[in-house]
Amino acid sequence: MGCIQSFRQCCDRPKNTNVRISLPAVCFVWQIAMIILFGIFIRYDQQSDAHWIEYRKSQNISSDIENDFYFRYPSFQDVHVMIFVGFGFLMTFLKRYSFSAVGFNFLIAAFGLQWALLMQGWFQSLDPMDGKIKIGMESLINADFCVASCLIAYGAVLGKVSPVQLMVMTLFGITLYAVEEFIILNLIHARDAGGSMVIHTFGAYYGLSISWMLYRPNLDRSKRLNGSVYHSDVFAMIGTLFLWMFWPSFNSAITNHGDGQHRAAINTYLALASTVLTTVAISSLSQKAGKLDMVHIQNSTLAGGVAVGTAAEFMLMPYGSLIIGFCCGIISTLGYIYITPFMEKYLKIQDTCGIHNLHAMPGVIGGIVGAITAAAASEGVYGKEGLINTFDFKGDWKDMVPTRQGGHQAAGLCVALCFGVGGGIIVGCILRLPIWGDAPDDNCFDDDLYWELPEDEESIPPILEYNNHMQNRDATESDFSMEQSQN
Repeated sequence: MGCIQSFRQCCDRPKNTNVRISLPAVCFVWQIAMIILFGIFIRYDQQSDAHWIEYRKSQNISSDIENDFYFRYPSFQDVHVMIFVGFGFLMTFLKRYSFSAVGFNFLIAAFGLQWALLMQGWFQSLDPMDGKIKIGMESLINADFCVASCLIAYGAVLGKVSPVQLMVMTLFGITLYAVEEFIILNLIHARDAGGSMVIHTFGAYYGLSISWMLYRPNLDRSKRLNGSVYHSDVFAMIGTLFLWMFWPSFNSAITNHGDGQHRAAINTYLALASTVLTTVAISSLSQKAGKLDMVHIQNSTLAGGVAVGTAAEFMLMPYGSLIIGFCCGIISTLGYIYITPFMEKYLKIQDTCGIHNLHAMPGVIGGIVGAITAAAASEGVYGKEGLINTFDFKGDWKDMVPTRQGGHQAAGLCVALCFGVGGGIIVGCILRLPIWGDAPDDNCFDDDLYWELPEDEESIPPILEYNNHMQNRDATESDFSMEQSQN
């Protein structure tokens, strides 16, 4: 702890928020790098390539239904809306930071998608025959998942970092994500359809660790801006509703075609519905007059979708999904009331969006539920073929048994935690360097540093014509009155 404090003090120099050179340089150089790397490595997969017709004939495939565009595309579009609209608007609750919330979300997602296609491709879809990465619709969904972890991390440092820092944070975050995802899903063989471990646990602890490294002891100088107003909370609620509606697609997007997808959507929907009621209940109980806190409604109502992610395609049973949602609504809301202030005061973690309550704790719960559910699986519940299909007991894993699979699920959760915390501390050290154009303590949570802003209110010039008209009308009325009296 002493070394960390010394490092923080060493890096605490006067801030220069001018990013006129650094931001364009990062955007241009990195985009040109993406073009070059895509040219070298990225190609269409079998379903997207123009040779599909020849392939279909060679395999005696009688119909293009085997290559149905609408098998994965609706899920991709739903997830895409969550990334750009849901996450973007969820972070607009700050009274003077809406441009940055939506705009920087847009920026890092657009860059992150490209880098994710490369990183995930190198680990998971590199063709050994020609050394190319073959991408299709499922690749785009996985890239969106990858970006989601970085957007979750963004929530912890919202309002305190520059766009250049966010780009650096995304570069390293996606790299770490691709490695931990490969380890958890391929080497450990854990199942994580909705990403409770791979996406939410990793992303949350990655962001929280960075926030810990970037701790600002004088952040209270910006306290006047670290809050919401009526219309900013309404905009944030738009993000909540988009995320809530499309979360079943998020958790079911890459599950096996058929019963697994159906279960994932049903389980997620029920968990989310249950979470809303318990969130409202705890929020009301926490206030003396029983009034609701919009922070809880915007965030904790989504916790069930996070927690059910790992086990979404398992045989949770509908009542099991409701139980998960019920518990997470309580835990997440209490987290906003008690744990977030505790973390800031004693652990020196300034979590702007409360991602610990929405993503970290529910993500860990999701990993634990997944491990228990997998270990308890049986042929009587799944059927022999259903067990093999759900847990992918094929190839090198054909001799796997459910109890052992539960252990692998737990190991996957540990890997996500280690990568999130360890990676966040390392990246936080890099972002602490005084070269990134981040805001000074008394100007955090303010769009004015990085955006050209319109005037808050339009000035209304004096209406001289109206005044003259009134004067003339008065004169006319006087003349008319005089003429009448003379007559």
